[in-house]
Amino acid sequence: MKKETNSNPSRCLPSPLPTLLYPLLLIILLSVIIITTYISTSYIAFTNTNDQTLIPSSIHSHISNLQTQVGHLLDQLHSESPTSNTASKYANRVLAIAVSLDNLADRLSHLYSDAPVDWNNTSNIDGDDELGEGDDGEFDDALPRNGLFGSGEIRNYTSPKPNRHGLKNFLGVEAVYPSIGLACTGAAADIGRFMSYKMYGRCPDDWIMAQKLIVAGCDPLPRRRCFARSPPHYTKPLPLNSSMWGLPGDTNILWTHYKCKSFTCLMSNNTVGKRGFFKCADCFNLSKRGWENATMDRPTSPEFTADEVLALKPTGEIRIGLDFSPTTGTFAAIMRERNVTIASATLNLGAPFSEVIASRGLLPLYLSVGSRLPFFDNTLDIIHSMLFLDGWIGVELLQYVLFDWDRILRPRGLLWIDRFFCGKDNMKLYLDEFHRLGYKKLLWRVVPKTDKDGDELFFSSVLEKPLRA
Repeated sequence: MKKETNSNPSRCLPSPLPTLLYPLLLIILLSVIIITTYISTSYIAFTNTNDQTLIPSSIHSHISNLQTQVGHLLDQLHSESPTSNTASKYANRVLAIAVSLDNLADRLSHLYSDAPVDWNNTSNIDGDDELGEGDDGEFDDALPRNGLFGSGEIRNYTSPKPNRHGLKNFLGVEAVYPSIGLACTGAAADIGRFMSYKMYGRCPDDWIMAQKLIVAGCDPLPRRRCFARSPPHYTKPLPLNSSMWGLPGDTNILWTHYKCKSFTCLMSNNTVGKRGFFKCADCFNLSKRGWENATMDRPTSPEFTADEVLALKPTGEIRIGLDFSPTTGTFAAIMRERNVTIASATLNLGAPFSEVIASRGLLPLYLSVGSRLPFFDNTLDIIHSMLFLDGWIGVELLQYVLFDWDRILRPRGLLWIDRFFCGKDNMKLYLDEFHRLGYKKLLWRVVPKTDKDGDELFFSSVLEKPLRA
C-alpha cells in the first residue's frame, strides 16, 4: 500500500531542483519588483534639467548577479531533466524572467549613464553630394529624451527574441539578439525616421538616408519589416554573354535620388561633375576595358594588368576574391573572363553602382570602408583595391582595414594595391604600414602622379601573404 502512495518520479523535477528552484524564483521576482520600484522613484527624484542621472553601481552588480544565477538554473533545468514536462514549463518561466532582466538592464543603460550625453551634437550624418542627392532635407538632430530610441519598431527590433518554448537553437542559444552599429546610438532620431513605416507595406524611398547612416558608422542598419520598392517598368536582365559589357535599360533603375536620370546622362561629357562620384568618371563606359593593356614598356605607369598579376601564381590557383573600389564591376568582369570570381564591394556614390554590377551578372557587396568584411578567416585568394584608400585615410583606420584584409586572405594569397596616391611628403608614412604587414613583394612601383606636377605619387603593388603557423 505504501508503494501506491509514492508519486511517479517521471512527473516531477529531480530531487535537488525543488529546494533550489522555488527560493531562487521567489528571490528573483522580489528583486525585480524592488529594483523596478527603486528605479521609478529615483528617476522622479533625481532627474534634473540636464537629464544626467547616475545609477548606483550596486544595482548593476545585483542585476548581473541575478542574470548569472538564472543562467546557471537554465543550464541545470535543461541538463538534469530534458524530458520532463514540468522542467520544460519551469524553464520557460525562468527564460521569461531572464529576458525581463535583460530588458531591465537595457532600459537602465538607456535611462542612466556614467557620463553626460551631448544631446545637441549626436547626429552628424549629413554628407556631401558624392553620397547621392535627395529631397529629404536636413536630418533632425534632436534625440528623444524618454529613452535612446523613439521608434517603437526599432525598440522591437533591438529587443531579445526568445526561441519558442525556451529551447536552445542550433547555435546553442535560447534567444537571438539583433545587432545594429555602435554609431546608431548617436543618430537615434534618424534611425527613428528610418524605422517609421507601415509594416507589410512599401518601404519608404529613403536609401540615401540609409547610406548616409552607414557611412557615418551606423552599420549594420536595423532590418525592416516592409517591402523594398521596385522600378515600375522593370525588365528581366540580359543573358550573361550580353549583360557583361552592356548597360541595363534605364527602366531598371530607381533614379529618384540621383542627379542623372539616365545612363546617357552618366556617360555624357556635358555632365562632368554632375553625374556621380568624381573618382569614377568613366565607370559607366562599359566599353572601356581596363587592366588589359601591357605595361612592360611603360615603367613609369602605376598600373599592372590582370594577366601580369595572375601569372604570379600557377594557373587556376587564383579562383575567388574581393574588389574594394568605387566600381561598376569592370575589374570583376575582366577577372571572370579569366575564371576568377570577384565580389565587388562599393557604395552608390551619387550613381547606381550596385545596380549596374548586378545587371552585369556580377556580385555587388554594399559596404562602407568602416565595415568588417563578411568573409571567414583565410578564405580569399586575392584582394584588389583602387581609389577607396588614398591620402585621405588616417593611419589607424588604414591599419584596421589592412588587418581585416589580412584576416580574410588565405596564406600565399595576393593583396593588389592599385594606384594608391597621396602627397609626396606623406608617401613614406603609408608605405611603412604596408611594410609592417610582412608580406612578400611580388610587384612594387612608386611613380609620380603626372597631373599634380610631381607633388603627389602613385603607389601600386602586389604582395603575397605569408604562412603564419
